[in-house]
Amino acid sequence: MKKIIVSIITFSLLAVSCSDFIEKDERGTQTLENYFQTAQESENYVNELTRRLLITNDWYTILAPRLTNETATDDAWMGNTGQDPAAFRPCAQYIVSSDNMGSMNSIYTAHYYTIQSANIGLEKMAGSPLSDSQKDQYMGESLFVRAYCYYELVNLFGAVPLYTNVLGTADLKLERSPVADVYKQIETDLKDSAAKLENIPVNRQGRVNKWAAYALLARVSLFQEKWAEAKLYSNKVITEGPYALETDFLKIWDVNNHNGVESILEAQSSTVQDKSLGSMLPTFSGARGEDKKNFPSNDAADVIDGWGWCMPTSDLENAYLSENDVIRRRSTITKWGEAAYGDEVLNPTHKFSLNDNKSGRICRKYYIPIATRRALDKKDGHLPLNVPLIRLAEMYLTRAEASYHVGGDALGDINIIRARVKLDPKTGLSGPTLLKQIYKERRLELAFEGLRLYDIRREKDPTTGRPVIESLLGPNGTFVQYNLNSTDPYETTNLREAQDKGINFNPAKHLLWPIPQLEIDLSGGLITQNPNY
Repeated sequence: MKKIIVSIITFSLLAVSCSDFIEKDERGTQTLENYFQTAQESENYVNELTRRLLITNDWYTILAPRLTNETATDDAWMGNTGQDPAAFRPCAQYIVSSDNMGSMNSIYTAHYYTIQSANIGLEKMAGSPLSDSQKDQYMGESLFVRAYCYYELVNLFGAVPLYTNVLGTADLKLERSPVADVYKQIETDLKDSAAKLENIPVNRQGRVNKWAAYALLARVSLFQEKWAEAKLYSNKVITEGPYALETDFLKIWDVNNHNGVESILEAQSSTVQDKSLGSMLPTFSGARGEDKKNFPSNDAADVIDGWGWCMPTSDLENAYLSENDVIRRRSTITKWGEAAYGDEVLNPTHKFSLNDNKSGRICRKYYIPIATRRALDKKDGHLPLNVPLIRLAEMYLTRAEASYHVGGDALGDINIIRARVKLDPKTGLSGPTLLKQIYKERRLELAFEGLRLYDIRREKDPTTGRPVIESLLGPNGTFVQYNLNSTDPYETTNLREAQDKGINFNPAKHLLWPIPQLEIDLSGGLITQNPNY
């Protein structure tokens, strides 16, 4: 008798979509029909769902698209001028088309793979013999994963196919659902997730909890301009959750402070390098062309030769300088020849190949300190640095923006964030000036944390009423004009990445990325393309 099976030999769990269950003669393996019988089986399954979403060692599927989004903003260049930028260039330079998306099409495919997997798990766990509390835990985490996938999909591509049940291969041709319907499902999943996780212990490092669900609810409410809801949920996390702002901003990205007091959700890493559990991000965005001769030790053990993608712009640096924001600037950006912030003794003049780096700058948030480098058995990309995805500071800034629209102490919230990095409080701001300052604080606080593209697409320029990105990019955009007239000694010297970054932006189409052409073809035309692609 043939059965659809799950191989438990390879079980992390690595294969769960309908198309990946293969028909074989049963040879002592476990069937889908009799899986989910124990808490351990369900935990293994949910661990794999969460891994796909959070752990960043699969660089092309999830990490590259997320960093590509950064390079499509005023915060980051592609950066690596020594290698082919094909994975980044279409979106970074706004020449993207449905059949030339670089790495961006991989996140579309990957998230639907995870959504189908979550749907299978939710259906099977609901009918399993697990206890009610066990079902609540594993189903609550699965609902969050599904919601996060749809959150990214709707912000990247707009209207997307929406389904919450298990579909067979013949049922997978679906039309796009309206954006409002996708957001409604995200909200439903997150509310259900929070309810199911209500009595589950919070201090489980690396696991989704109810506060992550409320925090993501705050974010998606803000993105929809549901100001009252955004204020409600962000305030709930701030006032009722077990979190606090780190006293030291740099400590958020400290390799010895994973899952710290500010962290609500972060992608996990591990020092067990032979398990491939580390993060690719420090390699992916690390300095390209490090050389032992540039370290005081003259020791090759101090070198992690990064790939050099997603490098900070001088425009972002200027934003920090305009506020005299030394702490966040040095915690976010290290310039060539400058001491690595917090690692000044062992790396007093961080140098790398300027021939391979557009901006002469790297992202400090994802830097691996020298002492940690020396303790690593391997430096192949699986590095021990967790990556925050949601943290408490964002909730203060969400509450500030929502309060601006519905009433409340918006200024007080941004001053709490400023006080942490020893900046004087802002006083007397109101109206458009206050709104612009809130936008600016989000940029300075959350740079390289996956939100900038979403923010400038949704934020409204109080002068024009149009998305902020339209004021920044395009032939007359302020960011484009800044670059064309820049005298920055690094950016204007290395022209292997064009200086006119963002000049091709077209507001008639570039507020969303195109739907991958293959998905349209496979749907038989049921899935339609975004406008003007």
